[in-house]
Amino acid sequence: MIAFWTLLAVAAAVALVDWVAVARDDARLEYLAKPGVLIALTAACAVLPDSHTDLVDRKWWFVAALVLCLLGDVLLMVPRDLFVAGLGAFLVGHLLYIGGLLQAPSPPGSPPFAFSTTGLVVASLIGIAYAAVPATLIFGALTRGGQRALVPPVAVYLVVILTMAVLAANVGAPVALAGAALFVLSDTILAVNRFVRPLPGGNVAVHVTYHLAQGLLVLSLLR
Repeated sequence: MIAFWTLLAVAAAVALVDWVAVARDDARLEYLAKPGVLIALTAACAVLPDSHTDLVDRKWWFVAALVLCLLGDVLLMVPRDLFVAGLGAFLVGHLLYIGGLLQAPSPPGSPPFAFSTTGLVVASLIGIAYAAVPATLIFGALTRGGQRALVPPVAVYLVVILTMAVLAANVGAPVALAGAALFVLSDTILAVNRFVRPLPGGNVAVHVTYHLAQGLLVLSLLR
């Protein structure tokens, strides 16, 4: 476990550097720090000993998801406008997180997640209610800004990330739910900040909530 906690500490330290870089608008430092956080988190997830998790299969789905999120980070960070490509990478990343959340914990035969019809319905309604206002603002801004072509991919992405959050609410792990909820919040701030109007401290808020989300999802694997 020493390697796991060391890499997690490295990820936290590099995240702080990234947040400072974003606050100071230091693109050169951000180019190093932002992917560095995901590299450290991916490595931490990969080296988590099987003896310290009941979710070995989920762990490897999460590793794959982190790799795709790392790719998405790079695509969204470069000077070229690769928003759709970055969105696609994160979309696949969320699908991998969904696959991970559906993996059964040990012992074999356990349910893939703490299935509860009431829980799924309540979590879905909360997600839809939360998304309704920002989604309306974002889709309206895209339409008015002549970017109608982005509405379908953004809508698909919204459905997928909300599905991930709903499943996280039903795995019986509050840490996973907190991570998924912060992921939804981070992407909401990013979209509003990019398409609706710039928010004070919006870029920093996106990075802080995003890194906390990824870290919590990794921590949710611990037994």
